[in-house]
Amino acid sequence: MNKRVKIGIDLGATRVKIGVVNQAGRILCRREVDTPFNVKPAELVSSLVVNIGDILRQAGLKKGQIAGVGIGVPGPVDSEKGIVRYFPNIKGWENVALKSILERRLRLKVSLDNDVNAMTMAEHRFGAGKAAKNLVCLTLGTGVGGGIIINGGIYRGSTMCAGEIGHVPINEKGPRCNCRGIACIERYIGNRYVLNGARKIFGKSITLERLDRLAKSGNRKAAGIWADVGTKLGVALAGVVNLLNPDMIIVGGGVSKAGELILRPLRKEIKRHAMIDQARHVKVVRAKLGTDAGIIGASLLA
Repeated sequence: MNKRVKIGIDLGATRVKIGVVNQAGRILCRREVDTPFNVKPAELVSSLVVNIGDILRQAGLKKGQIAGVGIGVPGPVDSEKGIVRYFPNIKGWENVALKSILERRLRLKVSLDNDVNAMTMAEHRFGAGKAAKNLVCLTLGTGVGGGIIINGGIYRGSTMCAGEIGHVPINEKGPRCNCRGIACIERYIGNRYVLNGARKIFGKSITLERLDRLAKSGNRKAAGIWADVGTKLGVALAGVVNLLNPDMIIVGGGVSKAGELILRPLRKEIKRHAMIDQARHVKVVRAKLGTDAGIIGASLLA
């Protein structure tokens, strides 16, 4: 086994995924645990320390064989200082120095970035975006996150908060978002809002997986829900296409499992709303690395 392996941690609002990853982007060992509801920083750090110890024992590794730990987190971060600014979907996190806290507890070098930046790096290095110089990657799940590659490198912006596609407003007025914004795209197509809409039609027992199966089996109402997700997202992304002129848009995350049910209307709205040259050039594809992207991308941070 390569002694310079890394640990990648994909911290989600509902699940934490941890993996030992080699230099070729292959996950050698993994584990997955629930993210406690509104987990506090001290609780999360203790859980990560325990689970990292467990996965090292499972892989038969010692800390001296680990090159570093990378962690992708679901919110704005200062990746240079390793500070979590806040999490839109987890309360109690503001200006937490997660990097230095974990380094003290683990006695390993830790690197930190937004989780979708990590996913974007993985898809660009090992997945659907290998041929693209400029791309936008987004993940559809509890939230809607985005990452941007410009001229082959991740673009973080002036305050390291670039890529928040989920918080692009699509109306003048609308519902308040967890980020404190109004009418953000995430507020319409995050999975909890998709599920709330589905329950009004199919009842409380409906799940996103069941909604997906219904739509793919020909249920028009179910297909209509996914089409609405793709349409709203396409309107928001048309502006992104005009602004950045990317080669590719990569769509990942749990909600993206609906596939062409979302991507067809998404492409249609980009073609309808974006400028001709930009719309003609951009390709919209599904992510290739699936649920592994967050772990692999986090390991690239280390």
